[in-house]
Amino acid sequence: MSGLLRFLTSAKTSWIMLVLAALAAAALFTIAGGEESETAPSVGLPDSAESVQVDQLRDEFPSADGTSALLVFAAEDGKLDADTLARINENATGELADISSDGFVPPAQVSEDGTVALVVVPLEPESDVAAQRERAEELRDAASAGLDGVRVYLTGAEGFEVDIAAVFAGADFTLLLTTVIVVAVLLLITYRSPWLWLVPLVVIGLADALAGIVARQVASAVGVQLDASVTGILSVLVFGAGTNYALLLIARYRDELRLHESRRVAMQRALRGAGPAIIASGSTVALALLTLLLAELAGNRALGLACAVGIVVAMIFALFVLPAALVLFGRGLFWPYIPRFGSPDAIARSVWGKLGRGVSKRPIVVATSGFIVLGVMASGLFFVQTGLSQNDRFLQKPEAVQGQEVLAEAFSAGTTSPAVVIVPLDEADEAASTLSDLDGVDTATIGETTDELAQINVTLNASAETEEAFATIERMRVALDGVGTGEGLVGGLDAQALDVTNAQARDQALIIPLILVLVLIVLVVLLRAIVAPLLLLLAVVASFFSAIGLSWWLFQTPLFGFPAIDTNVLLFSFLFLVALGVDYSIFLVTRAKEESEQLGITQGMIRALAATGAVITSAGILLAAVFAVLGVLPLITLTQIGIIVCIGVLIDTLLVRTVVVPALAFITKDAFWWPRKPKLRDADAAARGADALARTPSGG
Repeated sequence: MSGLLRFLTSAKTSWIMLVLAALAAAALFTIAGGEESETAPSVGLPDSAESVQVDQLRDEFPSADGTSALLVFAAEDGKLDADTLARINENATGELADISSDGFVPPAQVSEDGTVALVVVPLEPESDVAAQRERAEELRDAASAGLDGVRVYLTGAEGFEVDIAAVFAGADFTLLLTTVIVVAVLLLITYRSPWLWLVPLVVIGLADALAGIVARQVASAVGVQLDASVTGILSVLVFGAGTNYALLLIARYRDELRLHESRRVAMQRALRGAGPAIIASGSTVALALLTLLLAELAGNRALGLACAVGIVVAMIFALFVLPAALVLFGRGLFWPYIPRFGSPDAIARSVWGKLGRGVSKRPIVVATSGFIVLGVMASGLFFVQTGLSQNDRFLQKPEAVQGQEVLAEAFSAGTTSPAVVIVPLDEADEAASTLSDLDGVDTATIGETTDELAQINVTLNASAETEEAFATIERMRVALDGVGTGEGLVGGLDAQALDVTNAQARDQALIIPLILVLVLIVLVVLLRAIVAPLLLLLAVVASFFSAIGLSWWLFQTPLFGFPAIDTNVLLFSFLFLVALGVDYSIFLVTRAKEESEQLGITQGMIRALAATGAVITSAGILLAAVFAVLGVLPLITLTQIGIIVCIGVLIDTLLVRTVVVPALAFITKDAFWWPRKPKLRDADAAARGADALARTPSGG
């Protein structure tokens, strides 16, 4: 260890680490730096899901090689008159037919109230995004030609693909730019130095760029695709966690510069002090993320794999590249607040020490009050609604979503998302009759057939992706089990959404307990105690519930107006809040463990709070702000994750770590470290430390 520390900090060798980092970055950028992830999040259901089986069977039908665009014509005022309808059909049989794959487009279907018309255009699948976008413009132009007083919407499979691609275009760059600006401003405020903030920003920025490349390569090697939502969260996580590690290391480095004349020796001491906490916290987050590899949904597995890689890269840069970069510069890097050798101990002047002493006087009252506050904030849990439909997942509704909503209002509620049933051919009539008689089913008609299978198109009388639609899908599946051989399968948009909801519930039931056990094991190994890890985990979980409850109240305000929390938000928020929240407790308690060996648990915790209070608060505010940046992306899911994690990190930083955890330590005293029995290394030192803390004017 000593040899590695000297290598990273020595004047003769520290530059080698920077050269190696630069060469590695150049090589990775050259090999794979041009790849981007601007696709929308995929469903990612396993092959065992019934809706996936239906999609696979549909490949055997004649229409499997085609797609379609839905063109919705809505009168701006009143009904569509005869001349307008004639013009719509003329466009359909003219230019739209030329664009279609069959050379023919069926006449427009008109709603009962005469306000909306629907034209279905058969198309050949197009994988090239640019060509698909160009064809969409041709469809819009051809459909709207010669029409006045009519709004035209392109929706359906083609419309959604085009609009979603447009929504995510450039999203990664927008997120990165916003994140860099937020981090730069907060680092500048934290350090109050015109140039110190540049060093961690450049190092972590390079780590973020490389993390994205490495994550894509690793994911590709194991057959996983990263979409824009995953790469967005990855970038935020690397910047947030990496900057946290940098803040912790630089704060310890600043303290050591006051104790050592050589800045290189000071950096070695800083790495010895902060390194284990960084490794422990980063390992906790990475291992917690890797539990997602056990999830059913491919999107969850992709997120876990990519973000675990990102955390490892952030740790490597914080522990190896950042120290080498910092020691290149003298103490003037901290100007105008230069830590001079032999200057007064900044910890002794910390306001956090005063807070710690105040908490130590009435720890039971403080802990009880803290949990009451957390409980009040968590009250929103009793009212939380989960599950967003496809139309509700965008901050700004694209044209395809608007078109679907117009269709849903004008036609039968389930017209926009018919269920697709696949049954053996000789059971088609019985299945269609059985389904038609079910509560919640509007119509069930036999469609395409093959030599062995038949497709039944079922229109529900409930809106897409609602509880009523899900209940009908479940009734259909139960009913088909009693038809013939019981081999009938139900698919379509509603069935797919139901399967995703069920898979997400199974993932949560598996992953959340695993994360708790894993984090507990890491804390037990790190602290060599049982009581402290259990109390830390209890506090962090309490902050998670408080964040969800408080966020729900916020989501119900006119500012957001979210109808529900998306199904995967709770799992991701739990993962990030528990793993990252434990980070701050690790930073605090590892320092308390170090100080307790000299001062005892009470004075050791006070000094640890005084030493880490400023840096952890700064890190927490920065991490909260960085996660809030997810709101610049177009999905409500990401906005919700960003807000919940932002609120949770602030709760954990400003209340749990600052007040609740110290109070629990003061209540339990030496039992906090049970079954380990800490012994003071130097009783005289303990007495002197306690006396010094008591006489400190600021109380720290």
